[in-house]
Amino acid sequence: MTAPLLIDGDALSIPDLAAVADGLRPVRLAPAARARMSATRAIVEGLAARGEAVYGVTTGFGKLSDIAIAPDQLAQLQVNLVRSHAAGVGPRLPRREVRAMMLLRANVLAKGFSGARPELAELLCAMLEAGLTPEVPEQGSVGASGDLAPLAHLALALIGEGELTHAGGRGPAAEVLRAHGLAPLRLGPKEGLALINGTQAHTAVGTLAFIGAQRCWESAHVAGAMTLEALLGTPTAFDPRIHEARGQRGQVESAAVMLRLLADSEIRESHRTGDPRVQDAYALRCIPQVHGPVREALRFAEHLLQGELNAATDNPLVFDDGTMLSGGNFHGQAAAMALDVLAIALTNLAVMSERRIDRLVHPDLNEGLPAFLTPTAGVSSGFMMAQVTAAAITSECKILAHPASVDTIPTDGSKEDVVPMAMGAATKLRRVLHNVQHVLAIELMCAAQGLEFRRPLRAGAGVERAYAAVRERVPALTADRVLGPDIEALAAAIGEGRFAL
Repeated sequence: MTAPLLIDGDALSIPDLAAVADGLRPVRLAPAARARMSATRAIVEGLAARGEAVYGVTTGFGKLSDIAIAPDQLAQLQVNLVRSHAAGVGPRLPRREVRAMMLLRANVLAKGFSGARPELAELLCAMLEAGLTPEVPEQGSVGASGDLAPLAHLALALIGEGELTHAGGRGPAAEVLRAHGLAPLRLGPKEGLALINGTQAHTAVGTLAFIGAQRCWESAHVAGAMTLEALLGTPTAFDPRIHEARGQRGQVESAAVMLRLLADSEIRESHRTGDPRVQDAYALRCIPQVHGPVREALRFAEHLLQGELNAATDNPLVFDDGTMLSGGNFHGQAAAMALDVLAIALTNLAVMSERRIDRLVHPDLNEGLPAFLTPTAGVSSGFMMAQVTAAAITSECKILAHPASVDTIPTDGSKEDVVPMAMGAATKLRRVLHNVQHVLAIELMCAAQGLEFRRPLRAGAGVERAYAAVRERVPALTADRVLGPDIEALAAAIGEGRFAL
């Protein structure tokens, strides 16, 4: 049994998030976090009892923050906040993303700056362990004042409203909670606000996509190396002296990966002499120059996302000296920019991969391989349409690569006048990731087919391992067949890290 993950608002890591999202690890509130939450909760309750004017505790919200709330309406204020903000629409977030969002919300509460009771975080942990997942619509957040709509739908389930999915299906939240020995929350002052203020929806979606992006970076090298072998390309362009002369860290790392994959290649030795080509096309020769900056983009995104996992993003924040301060930590620009950069970076992986696919199937460019990689070209179309699919979804990536984080539409009566559109950045990155996984799957499938025509010569050791992984899932093409399931199988393997370095 895996040891529980203790959350304290400070030490959550990206691998931790993935493990909980995938249901591989239970979660508990750390004792120190429980004590910290109890201390700041006492501060909130004291302020409410004294009737002091505090945003979101004894006042309305946003544009309505100058309206004082009567003491006997403070609890209703928080319930109304959750209900009114649950205005999301569109497809429901996948279970994995909702679980990540639940963990992040529990973790930010554990920091103690929200002034909420420990019971809120503990209920989220219990729901995660029981496999209970709120229904959360994908659309409706601009990523400022936090992901208000998605988090409100999450909060609804905690107060026994809305619906919860579970192992046996789906049902009313209050009934499902009670069936699992859990009780809905009765919100106190500020606790509705504490549940919905923050960046946890787009950070959850974006961080899981970041993990997939890392796997794509690795898989893109594997696919590129396999294509290079199938096309009788040269590894000379990956000589470390070339890349050290430029001095770009990611480029140096990418070139080293390519050389490892291509080591001990019989195919390379077969055409070392007598080959009139001095240089390969850019899609082969410039893999480090393109994949390298993608690695740097991943580092940039990792830094910002890792920071956001443990960030205090509520408003106002409650400090242990009794002070409550209003600010703007709920603004999602940090993650939005990181996710936009990742979308651009991944799109470049797709562009390179699609061009390599074209060279594999194009009879004028593929170094003597059969047209469209079929032994019976004419009567058979081989991988002709696979390249068309790659072109279509690569083009879609280019459209989706337009940044969301430079856009803004004022909301809340222009109280929120500059918003980052962070949720849009997260969901379109997810779509880009899905597309890139499928483009790389097509390249792996085509490159493995290309190697069939170079037998009995063997490719580099790393390439041969990848070839075997392809063949475990997709057989060689001897006659035309439906290729969609093959592409899906390889895309799923990429997403699972089966082509990791």
